[in-house]
Amino acid sequence: MNTHPPVPPIDGQVSPRYAGFTTFARLPRRSDVPDHDIAVVGVPFDTGVTFRPGARFGPGAIREASRLLRPFNPALEVAPFSRVQVVDAGDIDCSPFDITTALDQIEAGVSELASGGRPVLLLGGDHTIALASLRALHREHGPLALVHFDAHLDTWGTYFDTPVTHGTPFRRAIEEGLLIKEHSAHVGIRGSLYSADDLRDDAELGFTIVHAREFHTTPFRDLIQRIHERVGDAPLYISIDIDVLDPAHAPGTGTPEAGGLTSRELLELLRGLRGKRLVGADVVEVSPPYDHASITAVAAAHCAYDLVSIMSEQRR
Repeated sequence: MNTHPPVPPIDGQVSPRYAGFTTFARLPRRSDVPDHDIAVVGVPFDTGVTFRPGARFGPGAIREASRLLRPFNPALEVAPFSRVQVVDAGDIDCSPFDITTALDQIEAGVSELASGGRPVLLLGGDHTIALASLRALHREHGPLALVHFDAHLDTWGTYFDTPVTHGTPFRRAIEEGLLIKEHSAHVGIRGSLYSADDLRDDAELGFTIVHAREFHTTPFRDLIQRIHERVGDAPLYISIDIDVLDPAHAPGTGTPEAGGLTSRELLELLRGLRGKRLVGADVVEVSPPYDHASITAVAAAHCAYDLVSIMSEQRR
């Protein structure tokens, strides 16, 4: 635990929000403080995409969109940056040419930031990076529960005989024993599949699904309760593919699907997970070349802010 008083973000009432270094929420850089409690780190990697690329530019876009974030979170009634030392740890350098090499580099970077049980938030990057993050945090905490917000299952087998892509990380995570099978859930799933076998295979891997269409028929609180019960008391990893949102709310992503969640629904779901032992998280698949007026990046930045807010409550 960091014993130094937290260094706050740059004050937007002193320095205009469009000025200065672009860190997440204008937080201090890791090199600016003696120690940290929570790290936000970029992972500019998108070699695992299967359709539209560009998520390697996601960390920069999310940081830019986060300039307007203020230090008090009224929805959670917490001032996360005054409770603990949150830092922007920059970007993890990883190969743009070799997936295996990149995953090793990402795993090493996350492991170093997470040492001593410190929570880490990754800004992606494509969803492949979640596998490296889970490997690192499994070493720190043991098997994890997963709440995975996405339009897609990401438990497919291979693409073009490649075992690790942005569509396969959670199958690999189950196979490697990183996740607790009966304590993991997908939320927001929708869209076409290769066959009905995709759903059967996913169930056999130990996941449960809250489909996007259920938000029209099931009370919101009941859905949150289902997720709570699924996670239980296990250490939790939250993975947010921004395409869980409808393209109206997140056009800047690689594999958009109609019929998704609104940004308000996603934020309320995240806030509903407050109190869980959140040890790590990622926000991935923001592709700025397809974004409009920073709609997608703004949604991602606010998701990241709520995740950090939840993490801050368990570090004191």
